[in-house]
Amino acid sequence: MARLQFRGPAQVFECEEDAYAAVEKRQIKEGAVLVIRNEGPKGGPGMREMLATTAALYGQGMGEKVALITDGRFSGGTRGFCIGHIGPEAADGGPIGLIEEGDMINIDAIAGVIDLEVDESIMAERKQKFTRRETDYGSGALWRYAQNVGPAYQGAVTHPGAKAEKNVYADI
Repeated sequence: MARLQFRGPAQVFECEEDAYAAVEKRQIKEGAVLVIRNEGPKGGPGMREMLATTAALYGQGMGEKVALITDGRFSGGTRGFCIGHIGPEAADGGPIGLIEEGDMINIDAIAGVIDLEVDESIMAERKQKFTRRETDYGSGALWRYAQNVGPAYQGAVTHPGAKAEKNVYADI
């Protein structure tokens, strides 16, 4: 893809299913920055990929006409101006969780920045009102994972990683 810069109003979705439903209903606006949140390691929980939505966008000819940011992830099959692993994720109160419909978002892949064009005082107000989205998992393995998982940029793991290991045992 040749496009490395994109600026547009946010179209916000609380999960991948909501975004996909909007694509199916042809409610995606050309020039928008789609925001799919609550799909990060804690919010998903588990960091599902967004391939269904990006594939459907391309199927409608919208793949090069929008950008997409998510705290979820992408597979190698994703095309277009798509940025995943946004952190801190929405479940941790990160900025992606504070974006509102219509907020202007400026993405510059050359400079390596994503700017939410909202005054800091407004962001502070939004942060005060923020509540974490409730998942369907109130117990069990996925609940436990969400309670213990680290951020995507550190591998979305539930342990401190190899740097904390003194002895490594493996059953091979």
